[in-house]
Amino acid sequence: MTTIDDVHSIYLASESKVDQARDRFALTEGYISSDEAVSPWVPLNEGVWLRYVTFDVRSSTCANVMWVREEGSVGRHRHRGPVAGITLEGSWRYLEYDWVAKAGDYIRESPGRSHTLYSDTGMKTLFTLNGAVEMLDDIGRVFEVLDVFWFINHYTSYCEENGIPINNELFL
Repeated sequence: MTTIDDVHSIYLASESKVDQARDRFALTEGYISSDEAVSPWVPLNEGVWLRYVTFDVRSSTCANVMWVREEGSVGRHRHRGPVAGITLEGSWRYLEYDWVAKAGDYIRESPGRSHTLYSDTGMKTLFTLNGAVEMLDDIGRVFEVLDVFWFINHYTSYCEENGIPINNELFL
């Protein structure tokens, strides 16, 4: 007859195998401090800044905090992968939608839709982007593609130009 102690021992042995596999094959876990010396604010366009928190080339994923200082916009764009965001401060919206994201609000986006991010009072939002972002002109033509490699270059170039050490902990 199997006892609770037997079941617990089997569970612990299974967990030990998981731990061993993790330790052997997984990337080390990461911690990114809120200290701006660890990850600086990098200008994206007038009044819009990004603070990168991770780059994962394996999954074409980038996470950043977007800061619109007062009033600002990210031009019309289309995502080729899903996006998730949580508003940390302030408020923002997409000009094409009827909602306004305020502090604490969570958004998720499906690939393929185009929209224009706008904040009239400023905001900070943590975004996780999967895949490329296509920047669109006034008639909907792609004029620039931003993917994880573009964002890596954006971050590393800014650091190099400003004498800021590149934080290797940001890269998975």
